[in-house]
Amino acid sequence: MKPYGRRIGRTGSSLRARLVQGRVGRDVARPSRPGPAMRPARPLRGLVASGFSVVLALLVAGQASAQNAKAEAPIPGATLALMAAKGTSPQAPVLFRAYKKESEIEVWKKGAGGRFVYVKTFPICRWSGQLGPKRKSGDRQTPEGFYSVPQRQMNPNSHYYLSFDVGYPNAYDRAHGGTGSAVMVHGVCSSMGCFAMMDNTVGEIYAIARDALKGGQSAFQFQSYPFRMTAENMARYRTDPNIAFWRELKAGADRFEATGEELQVSVVGGRYAFAPSKDSGKEAAVATRRAAEEARIAALVEDGAAAMRTTYSDGGQHAFWAALAAKGTSLGEVSRPEALAYAGLETVVIPARRRAPPVPEATWAAWAAPSSALSPTRMAGFVPSFERGPDPFGGLDARFEDRIPRFVRAGWAVDPAGLGRRATGPLALADRP
Repeated sequence: MKPYGRRIGRTGSSLRARLVQGRVGRDVARPSRPGPAMRPARPLRGLVASGFSVVLALLVAGQASAQNAKAEAPIPGATLALMAAKGTSPQAPVLFRAYKKESEIEVWKKGAGGRFVYVKTFPICRWSGQLGPKRKSGDRQTPEGFYSVPQRQMNPNSHYYLSFDVGYPNAYDRAHGGTGSAVMVHGVCSSMGCFAMMDNTVGEIYAIARDALKGGQSAFQFQSYPFRMTAENMARYRTDPNIAFWRELKAGADRFEATGEELQVSVVGGRYAFAPSKDSGKEAAVATRRAAEEARIAALVEDGAAAMRTTYSDGGQHAFWAALAAKGTSLGEVSRPEALAYAGLETVVIPARRRAPPVPEATWAAWAAPSSALSPTRMAGFVPSFERGPDPFGGLDARFEDRIPRFVRAGWAVDPAGLGRRATGPLALADRP
């Protein structure tokens, strides 16, 4: 009995202690509550929360997987073939050149010879603003200038499919008070200062840039121009308020065309400056091209080329995408589609003045010949120089002094000392030239 009683006693003692600590109140009272209905609720709530977490995790994982699939999509085979034909590879350094008026982005890759070679062109679905540089946040201007894009500016998780930040504002923009950020090349045909491409297009551009960065390029250059920097366009827009800035851009464009090298850009005194090529032959080619282009511009202006202004309601679109939209093909989200009806309107500032080309000698000689139908229209007594005989006075009075009338020469006097002096009076008129 004692052992039993001791067990009871210990049990009772333990029970009293637990009651004092309040532990039995929780443990024992639990079955007496209306818990049978409530007890399953806690596991149910936990199960629901746990299930939601699992679903959310799966959704996030699926989204991440989809984003990774987009960001890691390979370069299309046709583009790889173009690269191979140009003597370059996906891992070679890349450079992009954008033209707002033409709504195009060109891809250039470094070839085996060290020069950048043209690979292909992508049509821009939408850009916004006017021709000219971006100055401040919210002006809807798509920027112009020379920009650098390192790996950190690549965005595989973009809301607009895929994207990369071009790097606005650069040192030049900041020197001129430029403000703003997040100017992108992205998917979705909607722009508020960006280069908006369609999703499949930006996917290929992203892949080309990604592989070049993976190949060791620390950052790729993005050159943005208002239009193709030809002599014809520079003459055409010579009265535009942005022409001084565009001349700076043309200096860079000409250098790239002459050397095939990525531009080494700096800003000196608020102007773009470009480091000379290490190759003296290429630097000479730059000087030759610059001189030829300046001469070409001057000749176009001298010949009477028209001066124009091109204005936009709010940016433009490549004709390729415009044609698809006109056929009823959906381009998805398009920013301010009504503005595209007023894109690229031309205003003549200085009308063209075309000079008549010179008439060849053989032609005008035939016109003046006696057998010509035009001969009756000649003045009476007119004899063309090629039909005239020799001038009977051609060999006389070859000197100017000999041609002066005799009465004038008679008025000239020479003093005895040999110092010539002019006549005075009415004859002094002969002293005038």
